[in-house]
Amino acid sequence: QVQLVESGGGLVQAGGSLRLSCVASRRTFNNYAIGWFRQAPGKEREFVARISWSGGSKYYADSVKGRFTISRDNAKNTVYLQMNSLKPEDTALYYCAADDVRRLGINSYDYDYWGQGTQVTVSS
Repeated sequence: QVQLVESGGGLVQAGGSLRLSCVASRRTFNNYAIGWFRQAPGKEREFVARISWSGGSKYYADSVKGRFTISRDNAKNTVYLQMNSLKPEDTALYYCAADDVRRLGINSYDYDYWGQGTQVTVSS
């Protein structure tokens, strides 16, 4: 069982930045790839980014490529999502999730453990 807790969301103006954190409860955190997803009201949950257990492999959705950066610090059991040049369409509830299988992992059903989410609101 892995418990995940997201933080760092908030209200920011378009063009601004936020850094989200995802902290895991388990000491074997480095056995899991971590993905970030987001869900806006009335829309389906969508993939944002994923990082492998070692941090050596990263994958981004086209909509955030070049603006968002995913990273991890296994010593702190934490994955980060640095979000720059934010746009109003980035407004959503952001979730992190853990997956213990080596795969591309762009689907929500690839992940076994989820956090409760942190709200990001970008004003125009």
